[in-house]
Amino acid sequence: MTAAQPAPRVARPWELLSERPRTGGWVPVVTRTYRMPDGSVSEWDVHDPSFATVAVLALTDDDQVVLTRQFRPGPGEVLWELPGGVVDDGEELEEAAARELLEETGYQAASVAVVGASWAFGASTWRRTVAIARGCTLVAEPTSWGGDEYCEPRLVTVAELRAVARDGRSTDVDLVYLALDAAHQL
Repeated sequence: MTAAQPAPRVARPWELLSERPRTGGWVPVVTRTYRMPDGSVSEWDVHDPSFATVAVLALTDDDQVVLTRQFRPGPGEVLWELPGGVVDDGEELEEAAARELLEETGYQAASVAVVGASWAFGASTWRRTVAIARGCTLVAEPTSWGGDEYCEPRLVTVAELRAVARDGRSTDVDLVYLALDAAHQL
């Protein structure tokens, strides 16, 4: 005789009962009240930005990767990052990727293509996009030194970028892997 199998659990959306603003600023948060599958009620703070962002895996003709080193206030450390930032109103993702690459690193791309996206985390509406820029050449000095953006451009090999991602020395690990996979560089 076999033991009875438990009933399968089926994931389904929670019922949204209400939503109210909690904080504004760079990390806007709303509090959502949900009815859970078992009938209980639960409140969740959800990061809810009103902007889109794009990051760039920028490759030179000799397969170097253009990265930036930046202080990140959450971890409180200088990390390796893909160039990127906020997409301006009316701007296409590819345009924003090329602009951010030039502003943060001084590199210009021969081509830019969006290759993937990832949710920032489970309690966020932020969809982060990644593009691949190919044929990148240094054409200017970076212009993003001041305000709240201080980027130090650096060239690394693809192997070094993989090590950065594996070691968690970036806030862009998910986007790095998406882009490396699309570029057939994993």
